[in-house]
Amino acid sequence: MAVTRAQQPVVTTSFPLPVRSRLAHPALLLTGILLVALNMRACLAAVSPMVGEIQRSFGLSATASGLITTVPVLFQGVGAPLTPRLTRRFGTERVVLGAVLVLGAGVLLRVLPSVAALYAGCVVIGVAIAVLNVSMPGLVKREFPDRAAAMTGVYSTTMLVGATMAAGLSVPLEHALGGGWEASLGAWSLLALVAAVAWLPQVLRARAARDGAGAAAGAAAGAAAPGAQVRPIQGIWRSPLAWQISLFMGISSLLVYTLVAWMPTILADHGMDRGEAGLVFAFSNLVQVTGAFLVPLFAGRMTNQRALAVSMALLNAVGIAVLLIAPVPGAWVAAVILGVAQGGSLGLGLAFIVLRTDSAAGAAQLGGMSQAVGYLVAAAGPVGAGALRQATGGWTTPLALMLVLVSVVAVAGWGAGRDRTL
Repeated sequence: MAVTRAQQPVVTTSFPLPVRSRLAHPALLLTGILLVALNMRACLAAVSPMVGEIQRSFGLSATASGLITTVPVLFQGVGAPLTPRLTRRFGTERVVLGAVLVLGAGVLLRVLPSVAALYAGCVVIGVAIAVLNVSMPGLVKREFPDRAAAMTGVYSTTMLVGATMAAGLSVPLEHALGGGWEASLGAWSLLALVAAVAWLPQVLRARAARDGAGAAAGAAAGAAAPGAQVRPIQGIWRSPLAWQISLFMGISSLLVYTLVAWMPTILADHGMDRGEAGLVFAFSNLVQVTGAFLVPLFAGRMTNQRALAVSMALLNAVGIAVLLIAPVPGAWVAAVILGVAQGGSLGLGLAFIVLRTDSAAGAAQLGGMSQAVGYLVAAAGPVGAGALRQATGGWTTPLALMLVLVSVVAVAGWGAGRDRTL
């Protein structure tokens, strides 16, 4: 049930997210968070400029090619509910480390010379990203309680920086490494390894903190300790506010992942050079950084974010309309508009998780629900667009349907932006 901030209740949950812990040195903590965030979109965005080559390499249909992007998104939704159980058993820090390592393994599995390995790698990548998606917002709220919205902007911006790097470097890496699309995509496993090494101090410090808390608990019964378990937020799956946040994130993500999968192909199918289409896509990702950074900052200074949510929906509508009416002449304009809209929607969706809850534990629980629902919705985008394109022979119908879905984003955002907490 949603309440106003003046009526905020004490929120409890089963997530093992304690009070602020000051794990390792703040600079190490921030470095670890940023390096983990860099990985969370890079391995997905790197695929988009390579879809045509992968399709030719394995003789895939347009629908099957859409699954290369859809499968990771689908399993982000499937994997999100698993995260609470993992964090209860192993602790958030160890779960994050394991997820980053699994992500790197999935990147390598995806480039093995087999269609089965291609899709199996996509499954592994999706589950790993799901775990990170649910774990990181609660951890950010716990460690930066007074700057949660601002740090959410930094965190979401870094995710998009990783996506931008991957989209822009995929084709140059293919040429530089000389190993085709396999070498280009496989190289991103090194970024996961770097993030794992940078995150290791958090795991070591958390282990020491748990040991110390265990000893203190023997002397002071009831003291708060890392890993302590309390009751979950009651009725979150029946909350209209939680569903509005989930739909805002889900349909916004559907629009993002559909264009991640197909934007270069849409432009190329209308006559644009493949290399330039990749640059337009990379530029759009670069512009997303601006929206992802600024929108959460604005959101954190407002008690009501309705205007921000509706503005992001309107910008999405304008950008998609440009792609529909004048895809090649308006490509760079569409890249700017969609970049601001998509980056801002991502940042605002993550900001809703920390702004609509009263604790790190509540943020983690709402994050689990919204990511599960949101990414299951988003998964329909890439494969659905590919199937519609194959059935109709063009991109008019998929883009028109995306315009219809923007109205749902606006309605959900209007509800999610109210000054209420779970």
